[in-house]
Amino acid sequence: MIRRKLFGFSSLALALALALAGCGGGTEAPPAEQAASAPAAAPSTPIDPATAATITGKIVFAGAKPTMPRIRMDAVPACTAANSAPVYSEEVVVNDNGTLRDVYVYVKEGLGDRSFPVPAEPVKLEQLGCTYKPHVLGIMTGQKFEITNDDPTNHNVHPLPTSNREWNQSQPPGSSPIVQEFARPEVMIPVKCNVHPWMKAYVGVQRHPFFAVTGTDGTFTIQGLPPGDYVIEAWQEKYGTQQMNVTVGPSETKTADFTFTG
Repeated sequence: MIRRKLFGFSSLALALALALAGCGGGTEAPPAEQAASAPAAAPSTPIDPATAATITGKIVFAGAKPTMPRIRMDAVPACTAANSAPVYSEEVVVNDNGTLRDVYVYVKEGLGDRSFPVPAEPVKLEQLGCTYKPHVLGIMTGQKFEITNDDPTNHNVHPLPTSNREWNQSQPPGSSPIVQEFARPEVMIPVKCNVHPWMKAYVGVQRHPFFAVTGTDGTFTIQGLPPGDYVIEAWQEKYGTQQMNVTVGPSETKTADFTFTG
């Protein structure tokens, strides 16, 4: 009698399982399999080099040149020994020609849903003399972000994004480079070192390659653009952002100068 009841229960369970499977109640495919079966996004029409446009300009500083504070590394002898000259904050660096260094300039609007290939070469951030070099940089989504430690002391690399995944990774001297990437556009991502609180860098992330960072002459060039109407934004660590509308025709070069006042 007991065997008959058990057999009846087993038959009922089997029938129920088969019914669920027939109605789509089976196990869902793993995410990787779902992604593999999804149709790939159509690539954008390549930009014709013969008609590509350029936007260039400079970032002028108006006002009294600010004095940046000296960074004191006395508590870490290895950092002090790594610098033969005093090290100062890079929050505002005014060049000899009255322009600003480390201003991130990029196309904020105007590219629509175009997609662009991600460069194979990584963007590199170096830890040297217990400072980040460069202080400001740009990278594309999905591009490799490579951080090296060239100091004789331990560092801790800690980006603080709002749209991307946060990570925090220790890097002893002589260790292999840290290699990460950012999945979403974001302007800007601060990077700090939890071991040395004065160490700061900023990363601008875009889905496209149309960005630049000003150097010792305060100029920038964004080239290879398809003709069109654009919003160009300039970001500076202390003074914030400014925008400008720029229209470029086929093979045209336009100038977009910005002025930040101290």
